[in-house]
Amino acid sequence: MANATRWTRADGKRPIMSNGSPASSTDPATWSTLEAVRYGAGDGRGFMCGDGIGCYDLDNAVHGGIVKAWARQVIANIEEPIIYTELSKSGNGLHLFIKADESPGSRRAVADGSVERYTFGRFIRLGTQFDL
Repeated sequence: MANATRWTRADGKRPIMSNGSPASSTDPATWSTLEAVRYGAGDGRGFMCGDGIGCYDLDNAVHGGIVKAWARQVIANIEEPIIYTELSKSGNGLHLFIKADESPGSRRAVADGSVERYTFGRFIRLGTQFDL
């Protein structure tokens, strides 16, 4: 991920370029390197899924710093190699970045949360690294 040219700054959950202009999850001309987006407009940075890197987004998967049982089960059943995990900006969700071929996205409700899977055309706002 760190070497990919799929990074943008973020303004909330919205992707922007370092100069504050809008970025697009489908326009590589608006993406940059990780180094180039370390600083700039907005309040953080994010990653555009694609080119072999996808993400599982587990909403409401963490409570009090502990991964909920349903989320542990979902994680145990992920077949793709997990390359990076993080706590979402809200502190209640998990992002699990994976190596994956591009395929349609999905979303499903699970217990008191949800699981989304994206492999292209999707912006993921970065949170805080989290070790499972």
